[in-house]
Amino acid sequence: MENINTVFLFGIQVDEPIVTLTDLLVSVLCFVFAYKINKRGQPEKVFRYFKIYFFVMGIATALGGLIGHAFMYHFSFYWKLPGWITSMISIMFVERAAIEHTRIRLNKKLVQAFGIINIIEFLTFLILTISTLNFFFVEFHSGYGLMFVVLSLEGYLYLKTKNNASKYMLIGVLFAAIAALFFMNKIVIHQWFNHLSASHVLMALAAWFFYLGAIKIDMTVVKE
Repeated sequence: MENINTVFLFGIQVDEPIVTLTDLLVSVLCFVFAYKINKRGQPEKVFRYFKIYFFVMGIATALGGLIGHAFMYHFSFYWKLPGWITSMISIMFVERAAIEHTRIRLNKKLVQAFGIINIIEFLTFLILTISTLNFFFVEFHSGYGLMFVVLSLEGYLYLKTKNNASKYMLIGVLFAAIAALFFMNKIVIHQWFNHLSASHVLMALAAWFFYLGAIKIDMTVVKE
């Protein structure tokens, strides 16, 4: 069983404080990015999807940090589900953002087909997660969404157009991939800064590059 670092703040027990803080770092950044994209007021769907992605990911990481780590001792295992589900919803929306971005090169019917597949994929993994209570399906959904869908679509767009938005998105996927490696291999830098803390910092970098990519998207060149 893993050792859980614990501190007491004003008499309140806080488990895994660094893991919690790094989770909340991702959360704060995501809320800021959602706010900034909303403030830009761009009406296209791709920006709406990115805004939802960041906002829901902010909720997911806040729930993960506070309920999943800091105060898990107050909750039953089932309370992990809200964080898991919101995380899956956020990944679905970053996939949809990448799909919508492909309108600059792909025809409308193909983009719509990708959108339908996205919904089927999300519902499949959601049902598997709820029915099994197994975090593996949350991880697999995230890996599929980022390493297959976003990487493939933005990689295709970058090869065809060399646009900066896709370049930054691909860098974001790279940081997400490194975060996954730290998480899956449990690479521990220090007792108080474990694989979870490291993966959260890398997730924060991934979110930052996704944001940089999002604000550089130009949908005025959409293919008819």
